[in-house]
Amino acid sequence: QIQNGPSAIAKITAMVTILPNRGTAKVKSVLSGDTVVLLGRSSGEGHKAPEVTFTFERVTAPRMASKANSNVDEPGAFSSREWLRNLCVGKTVSFETRKQGASAGDRVYGLLFMPDPTDNTKQWNLSVESVRRGFCTPKVLGGDTTDDATENGDGSGNSVEDYEQALQSAYKEALSAHVGIHSAKPLVRKLMNAGDEFQAMTLVEKAKRICTSGTVKCVIEYVFDGSRFRCIVTDPELESSNLLYGSFTLILAGVSCPRVGNPRLNPPTPSEPFADAAREFTELRLLQRELKMTLHGTDKSGVCLVGTVHHPRGNIASEILKNGLGRISDWTIRMMSPGDVPPLRIAENSAKRANLGVFESYKPPTLTGASEFLGTVIEVISGDTLTVLPNGETFDDDSKLKKVSLASIRAPRAGNERTGKPNEPYAMECKERLRVLTVGKSVKVNIHYEKEIPMGPNNTEKRQFGTISVGKRADVGEVLITEGLANTQRHRDDDEKSIRYDDLLAAESISKAAGKGIHSDKEYKTKTINDLSDPKKAKTYAGSLQRAGQTKAIVDYVFNGSRFKLFVPSENCFVMFALSNVRCPQPSPNAGAISRGQARPAEPFGDASKRHSRLNILQRQVEIECTGVTQGGVMTGDLYVGQGGQRRNYCVELVASGLVTVDQRKIDYGEAPKVLVDSQTAAQNNKLGIWSVQKVVKDVPKSTSFAKADEQLLDIQMSEIRSGNHFFFRSVGDESAKVIDDGMKIFTETNGTDGAPCEIKAGKLLAALFNDGTSKSWYRAKVIEKLEKGKVKVLFVDHGNVAAVSLATHLRPLDATLGTDQIPAVAKEAVLALTKVRPLEEDDGIDAARMFQSISWGKDLKARVHGETEGQVVVTLYDSDVDSPSINEKLTSEGLARIATSKESYAARDRMGNSDSLAKLKKDLKAAQDKARSSRKGMWIYGEIPEEDEE
Repeated sequence: QIQNGPSAIAKITAMVTILPNRGTAKVKSVLSGDTVVLLGRSSGEGHKAPEVTFTFERVTAPRMASKANSNVDEPGAFSSREWLRNLCVGKTVSFETRKQGASAGDRVYGLLFMPDPTDNTKQWNLSVESVRRGFCTPKVLGGDTTDDATENGDGSGNSVEDYEQALQSAYKEALSAHVGIHSAKPLVRKLMNAGDEFQAMTLVEKAKRICTSGTVKCVIEYVFDGSRFRCIVTDPELESSNLLYGSFTLILAGVSCPRVGNPRLNPPTPSEPFADAAREFTELRLLQRELKMTLHGTDKSGVCLVGTVHHPRGNIASEILKNGLGRISDWTIRMMSPGDVPPLRIAENSAKRANLGVFESYKPPTLTGASEFLGTVIEVISGDTLTVLPNGETFDDDSKLKKVSLASIRAPRAGNERTGKPNEPYAMECKERLRVLTVGKSVKVNIHYEKEIPMGPNNTEKRQFGTISVGKRADVGEVLITEGLANTQRHRDDDEKSIRYDDLLAAESISKAAGKGIHSDKEYKTKTINDLSDPKKAKTYAGSLQRAGQTKAIVDYVFNGSRFKLFVPSENCFVMFALSNVRCPQPSPNAGAISRGQARPAEPFGDASKRHSRLNILQRQVEIECTGVTQGGVMTGDLYVGQGGQRRNYCVELVASGLVTVDQRKIDYGEAPKVLVDSQTAAQNNKLGIWSVQKVVKDVPKSTSFAKADEQLLDIQMSEIRSGNHFFFRSVGDESAKVIDDGMKIFTETNGTDGAPCEIKAGKLLAALFNDGTSKSWYRAKVIEKLEKGKVKVLFVDHGNVAAVSLATHLRPLDATLGTDQIPAVAKEAVLALTKVRPLEEDDGIDAARMFQSISWGKDLKARVHGETEGQVVVTLYDSDVDSPSINEKLTSEGLARIATSKESYAARDRMGNSDSLAKLKKDLKAAQDKARSSRKGMWIYGEIPEEDEE
């Protein structure tokens, strides 16, 4: 402290700090052999302590190396500075001012005193002692130096003459002793900067190999912020390597402090919160101290070094964290020895609990569920994510499963076959290892934090991250890392992470050192698995699988209770497999089927049957015995689960539980195994599963009563084509078309083309602006859904096209007189009767749509209307007279469409008004399809297609 009675520092102007004539202060740093920085007392919490640059009166020291003198010291400059630094940095000294204020500029000139190390009763005048040791010289040489001229012999007298004569006497002593700058070869130091004169990594390697205990002595010359310093090497052991006096920037390992602002920039950058406090904390303890350091490595630039500072009183990084003046830096902590990390974690957690410093607003992560639970792993989704069924829960809905990702683990990402993105190396090996470790086993889950995970546009999922223990393995994530199948996640400094993060880092270090898995230098060879889901391939391999008898397989996916995708290791292939002799109820469609318009309604106990298979055999090892293959390339046969005495026929288990039924045709023909028939009889008697809600009859098409309509023959024109058999049309001569077209033209002239506020909800009828290529006009439109970025998806009801329009500029309320209750929608939605085409995502689907467009668009067509189903008109189209081949038939003959299944045909004929015309159409389509199949056209290019299974 700088003090003189109760006052420490007085300021007479905003720019010049004035000291009292006499007082005491603490030396913050030594700039050169004749100049120090004195530190005052802070005026209060949050205020920086004042500093004063203090220079010895009437003496001068050699100039230190700087850019101004090409980084070369004047002779003896560094020795002079080091003597003074070792003597007084961090210590309290007495001062006596001689010149200050306007005549002294930004500093104070005077004398500094401290106790004589050999005799505490005497005071050293540091100016005189510096001259006596040859580290400084008087500014004026010569003069009277008799003993009578000094009072104390050290210049501590009251007169200027006394001080001057003491200097001259000390100067003569130094000259005669040839010390300091008066020696034959005073030290001349040349500064070397890392990245310019030497490589930073060279210093790291030399320090580990040459220096005692692998630590290097350095002086911390400057503190940029609480965790970054400029250092100079002073270790004599490195002199032979030409690294002595090397200058480098040190990043303190394990901690990151807030950045200090730069007032010299334009505009000035402010300091981050607590940056100044962190810098002051570090300066008071490290600035200009010579300390030993362990150097771990460099940053990405290869210029700044990362290291640990060893202070006699403890670990500075731990103290910074304990006081909340910094956060743990994950990228630098990875370079440290694993044994040095736990104290840093403890210190940071202590600051978080006390909400100190940068953690003043910290709140522990909040969890939506239990932080710890026991359960059974149902499925491994990827190399670091799985689903768990908690103990005590019944798997009667998918919402009962908890999706958990391994905390602080990053597994290689699986690719996407649709987009052509390949798997990252070891993605499949990592997932397989996690499957072997966890699936079907009882685990303990500790949840550490939760995150919102993006799952597509406008959709996120709150995911739980935790540690999963199974058996004697405390963390399966650590097993994956140890075996080189995964990495530790690179977290941001303020991210939550696993409580075992340091153990994971240690495991990763061991795996890297051993070159395992993803850390190996060897080129990764992608394993190719033969996919027999293609019907042609499946039929080719079916014989070998049937001859193999019982074969081990792993259930990769469950489509429904009795149909699966299997991986057969011995054949290195994927196969589609269905249990023979049984029929499984249809489960709820997945999102993909719904989006493609291929969803089929769920049947009773369809979901329960699928859940039973997911719970019992998904991703488990099973045995299969193939007995046949369908036209669609699906292997059929028996499947066995369990081992030894617990081995059982899974088909019998499903039948006995009432989750599937024995194929009635097999029963009628006596082909069903007796064990299945007996099991079904028992399930019927006990009213289990399917038998509890309905009586199952023969699997034949049911006759369903529909309101039948008279067949009509219309002249139409296309207004929109959605696919090869789905379209919108307008009836030629429809008066409603002219009425609504004229009405919307008047609406546009009346309201202009500016949008107006309106209510947006699905099904709402509004006016939407559309540019037909000549001008913008308003048209009737029905809201389908609200999109992101201010867009709304609408259907133009009089034309059939769909568009995404701007909510602000392209929508406005519609007059009540123009509603569809007054004037029906002009465009009618329709489908081609008894005709199925591929979706537009496939090439055959695109070709079908293009052919349909080429023979129908812009032409007057004949449409035979058979009826209506689910809001769609069912028609047969003709591009000339009705006695010529229909468009339905033309598409089928080119292999771009196929006839509907038997069930669909029966249902259509039952619900439509005139079944005779549909019977003739079916006969014509069958002939066209047989012709396309024999010619291998379109979808029949490879022979049979998987859709045949729907028969």
